[in-house]
Amino acid sequence: MPLISLSIDINAPIERVFDLARSIYVHKISTKHTNETAIAGKTSGLIELNDTVTWRAKHLGFYQTLTSKITQYNKPYFFEDCMLEGIFAGFQHQHIFEKIDDNKTMMKDEFNYTSPFGMIGKIADKLFLENYMRNLLIKRNDVIKEIAEGEDWREILRD
Repeated sequence: MPLISLSIDINAPIERVFDLARSIYVHKISTKHTNETAIAGKTSGLIELNDTVTWRAKHLGFYQTLTSKITQYNKPYFFEDCMLEGIFAGFQHQHIFEKIDDNKTMMKDEFNYTSPFGMIGKIADKLFLENYMRNLLIKRNDVIKEIAEGEDWREILRD
């Protein structure tokens, strides 16, 4: 079961970073190269405890759907989403936020997943899948950082 751990410092208040990380719109921006879209459950706005989202995206040349649920939530410090249905045998993604000072936040990801297809999935992890997932998370975090440190967050979080 691979574990991908990442952290990034963002020059923005913890509440802003937390909300951007929960934004369906920001997620879609960070995955535009996969044509990802929310097709069921919560399809816009900010995800909350017990919300589910079903995503459709093209990964590794194939369109896939994946449904996840927000299973833990402690605003503005933590939330967790877990896969309910999808290609993986399972995953758990913890989003952790630490206030460094009034205008700086450390955002951490702990992404634990189990590949499908048993031994073939474990081989795929080593060959490409773990790196592919790490790069998706890095891209997502870079987009959150760019929005949080700029002015676009005002439009995204205005409601």
